[in-house]
Amino acid sequence: MDVQRFLDRVCGQPWYDGQVVDDRTLPARDAVEQTPESPLHPMLVERLRELGRWPLYAHQAEAIDAAMDGENVVVATPAASGKSLCFQAPVLHEWLEDRSSRALFLYPTKALAQDQLTALRELAPSRPSPVLAVYDGDTPPDERAGIRRSAHVLLTNPDMLHAGILPNHKVWAAFLQRLSTVVIDEAHTYRGVFGSHVSLLLRRLRRVCARYGAEPRFILCSATIGNSAELAENLTGEPFTAVTNSGAPLGEKRFLFWNPPLRDAELGVREKAYGESARLLAETARAGVRTITFVRTRRTAELVYSAARDMAAEKEPALAGRLASYRAHYMAEDRRRIEGGLRDGKLLGVAATNALELGMDIGGLDATVLTGYPGSVASAWQQAGRGGRRGEASLAVLVARDDPLDQYLMRHPEFFHGRPMEHALIAPENPYVLAPHLLCAAHEFPLTLGDRAYFGEELPSRLEELAESGHLRASRGRWHLDPTVDYPAQDVHLRSTSDRSFTVVDGGTGALLESGVEASAAYASLHAGAVYLHQGEPYLVSDLNLAAETAVVSPAKEPYYTQSRDVTDIRVLDTYRRRTVSVDVRVCLGEVEVTRQVVAYRKLAHYTEANLGDELLDLPAHRFRTMALWFEAPPVTVEDILEGKRDLAGGLHAAEHAAIGVLPLFALCDRADIGGVSTPMHSDTGQPTVFIYDGYPGGIGIAERGYEAIEALWRTTLQAVEECPCGEGCPACVQSPKCGNNNFPLDKAVAAELLRGLLNLRR
Repeated sequence: MDVQRFLDRVCGQPWYDGQVVDDRTLPARDAVEQTPESPLHPMLVERLRELGRWPLYAHQAEAIDAAMDGENVVVATPAASGKSLCFQAPVLHEWLEDRSSRALFLYPTKALAQDQLTALRELAPSRPSPVLAVYDGDTPPDERAGIRRSAHVLLTNPDMLHAGILPNHKVWAAFLQRLSTVVIDEAHTYRGVFGSHVSLLLRRLRRVCARYGAEPRFILCSATIGNSAELAENLTGEPFTAVTNSGAPLGEKRFLFWNPPLRDAELGVREKAYGESARLLAETARAGVRTITFVRTRRTAELVYSAARDMAAEKEPALAGRLASYRAHYMAEDRRRIEGGLRDGKLLGVAATNALELGMDIGGLDATVLTGYPGSVASAWQQAGRGGRRGEASLAVLVARDDPLDQYLMRHPEFFHGRPMEHALIAPENPYVLAPHLLCAAHEFPLTLGDRAYFGEELPSRLEELAESGHLRASRGRWHLDPTVDYPAQDVHLRSTSDRSFTVVDGGTGALLESGVEASAAYASLHAGAVYLHQGEPYLVSDLNLAAETAVVSPAKEPYYTQSRDVTDIRVLDTYRRRTVSVDVRVCLGEVEVTRQVVAYRKLAHYTEANLGDELLDLPAHRFRTMALWFEAPPVTVEDILEGKRDLAGGLHAAEHAAIGVLPLFALCDRADIGGVSTPMHSDTGQPTVFIYDGYPGGIGIAERGYEAIEALWRTTLQAVEECPCGEGCPACVQSPKCGNNNFPLDKAVAAELLRGLLNLRR
């Protein structure tokens, strides 16, 4: 790609208004090659030579040596660095040496497993040839028994391992007793609730393998994160050797920070990030530049796609068919069609959620556009790394949204470029996650106190709780699943703590449009009257059937979109840690109960966002227990604010919004993972208090990170508020797009005063 020529073209467009606020060129890097000390099988070396992949990169050789020494290995290097070979080579070598060996490859998605099967077949010897097979929900029933009997390498996903393989381990006994290697690819995706579930799933796998006399080694591959060894050990419960220095070559990458122009300088309102990304996507399509535009939400994927399609087709109608949107809830055939279009070049661009962030082979891409900071430095580099995967020059553009975090980075790009990778957080001890997995383990075979080696020292108390609730029965030191509990795995959803998911159906044709939409998302975006986007087309929701877990929609051309409104209440259940910082400021960490209810929605006109009316909703409240940090406002500052008859409630609310917006800088999370409540007088603390809580039952470690870094969080939040050029507060500092109170009341000046008080700073 001729990056400079393309940028000259973009900057010459009439809509360009100085959006590039930071422009850096990351230099190309030559390969560092190395031969493994442990000799690979000659047939495998010959095949690597034929493919032009010998000698190996240094990190590949290091990982292969460690794996062949029997160590558990985690490889955490950038995108397109050849991580897959770090597990493919040891597994194929072992099979060539011992035809009885078996390997299990776990991928976070079915699509990635299918993609990697092709790559593995390319490397595997043809004579003799190992049996390589994908086993997932799409595998035809008549093929499954044959795969169980004959597969040497089995590629699957955590969901199938959880619900299909481990509960039926007896029919998998021959495979499991010879299982020597477990590969976990894209390990950085196993964080938060999903990672906590997978951590317990892998402990269940180890437990079942031990029953059959197997003790497999683990090989994990991950994008670059700050705690790769820690994450690997937390996921599996085993010690690991980490390989983190990449020897792969890198093409030159131009990385731009792109801030949408101000639409209203006084109010601090900027052009929408999705509109800027759509322009860039349309422009790359016109220039023949193959591009992925990453977005944060399903709705934004649809908005970027439909806008870019229309822009591109204005001058070249044929380009409309060469763009697409992509997200996880599309039906499998639609996702495969889009993936194939990217590979063969029929598609020039796609607007995608992070479903395409993973290492799927979608051909050589020239550019990536990030619509909003994706929540972590690690994810940003993973997404940017999807461009230039063949070693050529490439372009990455981070388009800022109107929120505190994105605007902070636009003013401080050095913070991003100089910041180390964040730590991935999981919480396998989360009782909302642990308890259902203990039932699954008891279904596999009875639990004993010896299983503390897998499930931790809290196991006895958890077993007693499950016995008291009637889920388990104790007998002679063994805990059996109660006969009334039937197949517990079917009720455990690995990717959420919710046991409910909704489907979207076209009421006119009966066609199934989407599946697997979580209950919380359904309440917010699939309520009756909502405008829902699917593949760039708007649908009007006529009914949300809570009993049938189905939303019925019909095509619509409404002149507005909808935005739900919720109310949240919080109650302190237990305080685990507390400390006093600064001057008489108490900060606490503990368990809380959150009650959240979607109560209304607003119709907002396209482009102008004029309010066309509010409608009330009658949906059930959602209650859950989670972890939170909370801090009380400094007494002296509160006294000054009240004496001056200023808006304490608005200041607390604004400080809460700004702190939530900045917190992802300190924890590997998304703003959508965090909730908050602020009040001038909370009944449990008796003081003006700001709460910040994990948005998942049981918590996933975000509140703990915030508690540990509270002074740094306050300083960065104050900087974000004071540096914002707006007058009264805007989306770039104190307004929140997900505020249940429609951003009222808010007081930017009082928020800054409260933050200075928290830090004991006086003007």
